[in-house]
Amino acid sequence: MTIKDKKIDVLILAAGMGTRMKSSKPKVLHELLGKPMVEYILDAVKDLCSETPVVVVGSGAEEVKTKLGDKARYVLQDLQLGTAHAVSCAKEMLKGKSDAVIVANSDFPLITTETYTALLEEHFRTGSKLTVSTVIADNPRGFGRVLRDNTGRIMRIVEDKEANTEQKLIRELNSNPYCFDTEWLWNSLDKVEKSAVGEYYLTDLIKIAYDEGLSVGSIEVEDRDESIGINTRVHLAEASVALQKRINTKWMLEGVTMIDPEKVYIEDSVTIGRDTVLYPEVYLRSGTTIGEGCEIGPSVLIKNTQIGNRCRILFAMLESARLENDVDMGPFGHLRKGAHLDEHVHMGNFGEVKNSHLGPGTKMGHFSYLGDAEIGPNVNIGAGTVTCNFDGENKFKTEIGEGAFIGSDTMLVAPVKIGKGAKTGAGAVVTHDVPDETIVVGVPAKPIKKKQE
Repeated sequence: MTIKDKKIDVLILAAGMGTRMKSSKPKVLHELLGKPMVEYILDAVKDLCSETPVVVVGSGAEEVKTKLGDKARYVLQDLQLGTAHAVSCAKEMLKGKSDAVIVANSDFPLITTETYTALLEEHFRTGSKLTVSTVIADNPRGFGRVLRDNTGRIMRIVEDKEANTEQKLIRELNSNPYCFDTEWLWNSLDKVEKSAVGEYYLTDLIKIAYDEGLSVGSIEVEDRDESIGINTRVHLAEASVALQKRINTKWMLEGVTMIDPEKVYIEDSVTIGRDTVLYPEVYLRSGTTIGEGCEIGPSVLIKNTQIGNRCRILFAMLESARLENDVDMGPFGHLRKGAHLDEHVHMGNFGEVKNSHLGPGTKMGHFSYLGDAEIGPNVNIGAGTVTCNFDGENKFKTEIGEGAFIGSDTMLVAPVKIGKGAKTGAGAVVTHDVPDETIVVGVPAKPIKKKQE
């Protein structure tokens, strides 16, 4: 019988206050590369559990439930009386409904699906009532020590603060997660006694199982980064670095070049096409997709933006924008919400676009601002052009037709339409619509002649 033939429940402990984070935000909602740490666990176990995972909430319960929504089911731990007490809060919901229960601490977000799978496989292979994860490390990081008897069987776990001098030398540490035989778990929780500090420790079940003559299975988490537990902002930064290395390695193996991987920041939800090159100081935030054969950076920040193939972006900031294929922009360009650069658009240095569409082949000179504009194909936007789209109360639209030529330092006072093939002279202030194939100059801009047929 394989794991797929078993019914698995997953229980995530997320009720703690996280006081050492020194934050008004629940610890489990602190983000790693754009995603709350608890969501990494939900993603890692989603294909292993028979039903939606259960999250034990406590401090900040409503905030956690609002953030996670229907990704989890919830039980409330009113009083934080330890990990065994937290698990017992889910007894009514989970008892008798599965073959095994995985219990995961929410502040261990780097545990992979492969590790959860290995834990389950070992648990069912050995027929243990309880299977734990351990890690071998020189730095205990406050973890409990794994005590084994002369035959190598796990006897118990002693908490770091309760370990004596000899026990503190043990390098095998208690990690995360755990796997329990469902029936044994719910029948044994009541045997856990209150500790000296007034809490009920889940790890005490190990001693209970050993004293009953039952075997306690174990797996070793070989990648120590997976066992980074987060209790402080220092730990959060440490986990972020480890996760970033994991993500960057994945994309490099998928065909993305990074000139200096340690200086490339990629959040979890980003996707990147092969043969794209990322230069140092590139920051790719949530919701961003990048096509194939692009060159991004150096010094580029992109958030919630869709980028096509073969685009070139240098020293720029892009937010909630869209670039089609073969766009090049920068250096020092800024795309704001609603900016849409069509195929083969060129955007010069120190330009800004907001809520505007630049048609295919359009070229936008440097030191220009386009806001609330619809620009046709093959338009030339001269240096210093500004769409004056805001009168202090309302925003207005500028429309520029195909093949128009907008001279340097043109002020387009919206609402205004520039016709196909029209031209504006340098320094023009355009306050009225310009017909097709018309040249306007001056302040305010006026026609001087019509192009010959």
